[in-house]
Amino acid sequence: MLEDHSPAVSAATPWPAAYPQGYAVVDVETTGLARDDRIISAAVYRLDALGEVEDHWYTMVNPERDPGPVWIHGLTSDVLEGAPLFKDIAEEFATRLEGRVLVAHNAVFDWQMIAREYARVQIEPPVRQRLCTIALSKELSLPLPNHKLESLAAHFGVVQQRAHHALDDARVLAEAFRPSLRAAASSGVRLPLHECRPLTEWTADRPAPRIGHQGGGYSGYGAGSWRPARKRPACPYPNPGRFEDGKPLKQGMRIAFSGDTSIERELLEDRAVEAGLHVATSLSRLTSLLVTNDPDSGTSKVVKARQFGTPVVDEAAFGQLLRDVEAAD
Repeated sequence: MLEDHSPAVSAATPWPAAYPQGYAVVDVETTGLARDDRIISAAVYRLDALGEVEDHWYTMVNPERDPGPVWIHGLTSDVLEGAPLFKDIAEEFATRLEGRVLVAHNAVFDWQMIAREYARVQIEPPVRQRLCTIALSKELSLPLPNHKLESLAAHFGVVQQRAHHALDDARVLAEAFRPSLRAAASSGVRLPLHECRPLTEWTADRPAPRIGHQGGGYSGYGAGSWRPARKRPACPYPNPGRFEDGKPLKQGMRIAFSGDTSIERELLEDRAVEAGLHVATSLSRLTSLLVTNDPDSGTSKVVKARQFGTPVVDEAAFGQLLRDVEAAD
């Protein structure tokens, strides 16, 4: 049974009517971070509208390939050999998600991995919205030293027993989410809900990795392209101008990407959009920042960045900047 770390919600404070009626707190462990990586375990804690636990579920998944960083998740090929394939657990997984908001720590990643697995078996997952607990902690202005799950857990006095085990990570997140949800309700905070766009098509640039072999692992972008069902909405904020070294990014800034990235491009772009940035497909004099790991390359975006004097940072620096994006005026 989960411990209650929740702040009291006064009876005089009505629960926000706009809040969801149920949540699915999810954690997945994977073979890596690239677009062709696979889920190897998944856990779901189902919560009611007030954040109370209804039940929980866990499964390992045979990825039909090398399990990746075993030193992180501890799941070896021998352990996973007898596990069900994703197609065998897809229906049960879907029943755990249906009609609920998917809650995860860095929810973009978990959603993208889940969406790809369902796309591979040609099923549309029953998820329409997601909530990232990192974004919620920012909305609540929690005094955290960083945005790691362990820091969020420590803030609410939640004890982690097995880090990087999907079931325990989901339990920890559920325990930390409940007081976060109640704090948001007490303060009338609008929950940072985002639309989940199902993936509908896969275009491969090279053959899929063979069973027992690592594919893109933690370092591949050039493996193909998942195409979302529809385009991202337009950025609602005006462009505040160029990024200045030593200052934070600001909502509305136009961000362009060039070249390979260690984390898949779509994931980086989604993180930028969720932070309130405008992801540009081309580079112009209005571009605020170019993100590239190869600033000496001769790509058209890098060449234009030199011509226009557009600031350039690498992927790692961009990841740091995304942690603290300044609100639009």
